[in-house]
Amino acid sequence: MNTLGMALACLVRQWRWVNDERLKPLGLTQSRWITLSHLKLEDGILQHQLARRVGVEHPSLVRTLDGLEQQGLVERRPCPDDRRGKRVYLTPAAGPVLAQMDEVLDDSRRQVLAGLSEQEIRELNRMIEHLNQNLQGIGMDISAATTR
Repeated sequence: MNTLGMALACLVRQWRWVNDERLKPLGLTQSRWITLSHLKLEDGILQHQLARRVGVEHPSLVRTLDGLEQQGLVERRPCPDDRRGKRVYLTPAAGPVLAQMDEVLDDSRRQVLAGLSEQEIRELNRMIEHLNQNLQGIGMDISAATTR
């Protein structure tokens, strides 16, 4: 049985595999390039928020951040508002790596979307955003039901 959910999961898995293979020469694993992508959008984010955005448990993110720190690409700093929290920042050394990473990811995106018109790509993005909103609503309903 091939459902839409299974097809989407397969698509994402294959796309990530392509990116993983292409980003290996930069020393980036899947968890590292995804984390860097999120930091590029929200540098200085709280570590526990970053874990949620990346979609991993906090201990898994800690291991990823340890590796990125060893590469000199990120640094963790204490949060002035919450002494238990840490904020994660990209370092200046991350700039060239992010530029190369973006080049690889853009190339993959172009190849994956080859043959689709700009209008089709916009419509696909619109539908994905709609599905995301539906899932967020379902998630809020589930959270509300489990906290009662």
